[in-house]
Amino acid sequence: MDNIKNDSYYVAKIVNDLDFIITHMTSVSLAEFSRNEILQDSMMFRLIQISENAKKLTETYKMQRSEIPWTDIYGLRNKIVHEYGRVDLGIVYDTLVNDIPELRNLLQK
Repeated sequence: MDNIKNDSYYVAKIVNDLDFIITHMTSVSLAEFSRNEILQDSMMFRLIQISENAKKLTETYKMQRSEIPWTDIYGLRNKIVHEYGRVDLGIVYDTLVNDIPELRNLLQK
């Protein structure tokens, strides 16, 4: 049986990625993150996936959840994909440890 690909489906995928990030970034310092290429790749992949799934949400859903910074989510994805070798790891780290838990809380409401 195929999954019905509606807003609930995409939100569940986003939440799964958010939870993964939160779990694996707990107690990770910026210095550790900066040294660990595998962790960097994994986290940036998850950020890209979050953006890709967010783009598939209906405009109605996004308008109803206007407190979520959709444009910022897409913008970070574009920075990671198009400027991968020049991504500011400090900004990515800050996003992972501060913004991702906040986004998770917003989606939980």
